[in-house]
Amino acid sequence: MVESITVEQVLTPKGWLENQTITADSGKIVSISDATSPELSSIYNGKLIPGYFDTQVNGGGGVLFNHSPSAAIVETMALAHLRFGTTSMLPTIITDNASTMAQAADAIAEVMAGGPECIKALIKGIHFEGPFLSKAKKGVHEAQFIRMPSDAELATLCRKDIGKVLLTVAPETVSTSFIKEMVAEGVVVAIGHTNASYEQVQAAIDAGATGFTHLYNAMSALTSREPGAVGAALLNDRVYCGFIIDHHHLHRKSAELALNVKTANRAMLVTDAMAHVGSDIERLHFFNTEIVRHGDKLTTPDGKTLAGSCLDMHSAVLNTHNDCGVTLEDASKMASATPAQFMGLASDIGSITEGQRADFLLLNSANALTHVFSNMRMVF
Repeated sequence: MVESITVEQVLTPKGWLENQTITADSGKIVSISDATSPELSSIYNGKLIPGYFDTQVNGGGGVLFNHSPSAAIVETMALAHLRFGTTSMLPTIITDNASTMAQAADAIAEVMAGGPECIKALIKGIHFEGPFLSKAKKGVHEAQFIRMPSDAELATLCRKDIGKVLLTVAPETVSTSFIKEMVAEGVVVAIGHTNASYEQVQAAIDAGATGFTHLYNAMSALTSREPGAVGAALLNDRVYCGFIIDHHHLHRKSAELALNVKTANRAMLVTDAMAHVGSDIERLHFFNTEIVRHGDKLTTPDGKTLAGSCLDMHSAVLNTHNDCGVTLEDASKMASATPAQFMGLASDIGSITEGQRADFLLLNSANALTHVFSNMRMVF
């Protein structure tokens, strides 16, 4: 089906264009052209930017993926985040047992094979955040499940029916040969929850790791005598770094410094969202503890350990633009084109250009999100 919309401004890889008509066929953009006089009478006023791609989504809509990995849970999460502009996502399984990991993979496979079209369009694969992490930097992850890889888990990670697979590991827990094996199988490897030295992290990068999961948080810090994981991330201009810009995980100036170093070409915005996004729940059972909401901050009951976030992607973009000295254009890129490039999906999503999926967000003059389009259909 051929469909068109006309917009006042649209952000393309060439920059902002004014008064443009975007035409799509079966959800793919086929042309972007100057609007004619009749088309201008039905113009959408505002700024059109690409839909967001969140590579770290633990939950949403009141549910957590770990609690009950199923196609229904994936659908609930996807719909909860769609209203905030996330038109592509990787549901994320936090460190858990092998059975839960396998169930999560089954759920993704079910959605991608035969789920509702509106949900299939959103789900790009899965992120396994663990369990091959460091206990010293586990954060809210359950220590009893942190372990070395087994054959059963390798089989889950290497499935070919679950879309793109992102795996977060600690370099001191897995070998460089393991990283090489995963990369050879098409798995995207990121470094996170690690207390590794700079040399260990660099070895992991040399072995094929291409990303860092929530930079600064739960990883060895940059100090005068040891660069740590943070130093390795900032020194390597070819690796991508995720950032949780909720102003709780990072000081604004720490974020600004790293964003200036990595630039919009390698910095990615993520939410690390828990079940609270798109829901009014205040407390969530999580293994042997609870996750408690304090305004826009999630912690364990003692308030000392951050436990994911209740951040949505549009808020992440606005926080980055308004508070970290980043242009709206670059903040948008960090939430769309850059994660798409990181996951090897830049030919399909992340930009408003011919051949891409017609996933758009319309912002008003105050940059508030007013409309969400997925596959050219207005969904919010």
